Amino acid sequence: MADDSMTFVLVHGAWGGSYGFRNVRPILRQAGHEVFTPSLTGIGERSHLAHAGIDLTTHVRDVVNTVLYEDLHDIVLLGFSYGGMVVTGALDHIAERVSHLVYLDAFVPAAGQSVFGISGASPSATMSPGQEWYIPPLPRQLGDPGLQVWSDSRRTMQPAGTFIEPVQLSVPQEQLDMTLTYVKATDDPNEDVDSAFWRAARHAEESDRWSYHEIATHHLVPFTHPGELADILIRLAS
Repeated sequence: MADDSMTFVLVHGAWGGSYGFRNVRPILRQAGHEVFTPSLTGIGERSHLAHAGIDLTTHVRDVVNTVLYEDLHDIVLLGFSYGGMVVTGALDHIAERVSHLVYLDAFVPAAGQSVFGISGASPSATMSPGQEWYIPPLPRQLGDPGLQVWSDSRRTMQPAGTFIEPVQLSVPQEQLDMTLTYVKATDDPNEDVDSAFWRAARHAEESDRWSYHEIATHHLVPFTHPGELADILIRLAS
């Protein structure tokens, strides 16, 4: 690998899987970088392992174990959407191995915040009778009918504990020795201007501590604009 090559660990969002980065991985690898896309337990490629005991800590461990077992250092750690909760929780365990922390249209939680807490959603409003341990996927628009069908057929239920458990974070992100980047999808028609993602984006845009980028597309950026996303990530190496 080239001297300026980087190691990317890309963490997918809720109801999805590592397949969501299938068009991003080859671009990064062709540019000479190493790419890992761990699958989170109980969803996506690992939906066959779903059970009521899966929580945010389970998903944090999925990512931490990937980094530790592969012995990765100086990584670009990206959390997409719900993945922002996961990469934040991973920092207490692997912060010294992270050089760049990237939130892609994602939650940026403080210590003690959960998905339900930061988003204002209610568990009782999203759970189905008789199936109270999982959350059905939110609809996400892609703009391409064929891609929409392909994506929708792969979105799985998600264990409720992943949304209920608060994130653990001993030191706030902005106090850690790493660069911080936020990438916002700006054209999602179903997103409120005061959503958790927009609040995080506005903070990043106004802060000298963060770099901020926008991509004019719907929320599922890795599907709709893999090249533009990869270009932003590759520029972190320059």
